[in-house]
Amino acid sequence: MQTGRLEKLHEFIKNEPNDPFLKYALATEHLRLNETEKALEYYEDLVNNHRDYAGTYYHLGKLYEALGRKEDAIRTYETGMIVTREQRNNHAFSELQGVYNELTGFGDDDEDY
Repeated sequence: MQTGRLEKLHEFIKNEPNDPFLKYALATEHLRLNETEKALEYYEDLVNNHRDYAGTYYHLGKLYEALGRKEDAIRTYETGMIVTREQRNNHAFSELQGVYNELTGFGDDDEDY
């Protein structure tokens, strides 16, 4: 049953309503079920209330991109790069920098140079 995991996660979060891992898992599961509005709620809650949960920034940015919200995606990647740099999380920083550069066109060969 596809919703079995989702139901279990909702039960868990009732007992631990501020657990960032559970919020992240719920966002990911809602996204997997193509419930983008619910996924967006959980991802946005994470960046607003659990700033240091670094994995959120990549996935929220990608969701914004899929929804055609380019400027929100750019801001999300920028904030994520700040957070991951502060954490010295080079792997996450590099991933965010890559999607940021791709989205903004930064680093593309420019014939004017």
